[in-house]
Amino acid sequence: MKQHDVAIIAGDGIGPEVTTEAFKVVRAAASRFGFEVRENYLPLGTNHYLETGEIFPDARFEEVKQHDAIYLGAIGDPRVPVGLIEFGIIAKLRFELDLYVNLRPVKLYDARLCPLKDKTPDDIDMLIVRENTEGAYSGMFGHAHKGQALEVATQTMVYTREGCERVIRYSFELAKLHGRKRVTLVDKANAVRAQDIWTRTFAIVAADYPDIETDHAYVDAACMWMIKNPEWFDVIVTTNLFGDIITDLGASLQGGMGIAASGNINPGKVSLFEPIHGSAPKHAGKGTASPVAAIMAGSMMLDYLGEKEAAEAIEKSIISLITQNRIRGVRTGEHGTAEVGDMVVEQIAQYAPA
Repeated sequence: MKQHDVAIIAGDGIGPEVTTEAFKVVRAAASRFGFEVRENYLPLGTNHYLETGEIFPDARFEEVKQHDAIYLGAIGDPRVPVGLIEFGIIAKLRFELDLYVNLRPVKLYDARLCPLKDKTPDDIDMLIVRENTEGAYSGMFGHAHKGQALEVATQTMVYTREGCERVIRYSFELAKLHGRKRVTLVDKANAVRAQDIWTRTFAIVAADYPDIETDHAYVDAACMWMIKNPEWFDVIVTTNLFGDIITDLGASLQGGMGIAASGNINPGKVSLFEPIHGSAPKHAGKGTASPVAAIMAGSMMLDYLGEKEAAEAIEKSIISLITQNRIRGVRTGEHGTAEVGDMVVEQIAQYAPA
């Protein structure tokens, strides 16, 4: 039987709760479609840091690199300085594993989940490809005269030709793979002149894909059009900072953080999958957080591992439960966390491929 080794960092807050449901579903899909997922849970996160002083020991990191995929529940806790655990775990994984693609599907499953009037699932179905290792988040920052009246803070945006080209090419290959018709570049090259490297590189790469239409939007206009006419977008490729912003806007279009999942990908190598919501510590331990986003992150992970039937079964089971109104919503408190996991497992057992 085919086996996939997955390193699991359940993390902080609601992370362990939604991760439990995600892997309840993953195991059901694996059983149904004849493969095995070996789960290796790593005790990393704020509690581990407070108990040991360790964030991500080198030995643990080397262990993670030997897996087929990594799954992250959620990171963040108010008991420690903002960014300490986030940079020590997720940023370390993104940068040191060179997970240069952040893939965020934005797909509306039912019109009642969308805050926009008269928009249907036919209108909202886009793939957003965010560059994940460069830009404003590359870590080149500093302070002078910190805490004084004349303090200066700087943060450098870094773009390389290789970094731009590989993520742009990934977006075109993604469009080709999924039968998408258009790739839109989102930048702000008219004001942030360094981003002209994106504009020029996009044109060069696009020439290799004559059958795929191209478009361009400045990020402020893109935000406006995502609200006014989301049906215009098919595949979007953008910078790290802008991608961080517009993907959360996209999440709101599909129903909120409780449904949105992402992949941090280095194609063909060990990659990371996670729900995009935070750790929501005030809801931890109550069993009321929606696990739908976490379950969908599991679906993305299985798709990446080549288990496409299983991934499709999970997604279609979620769609069926939502459209039947059995899953009434994806906000905290709408259902019990385990209740949703159980419903999806039951639906997978009944799933009949088309």
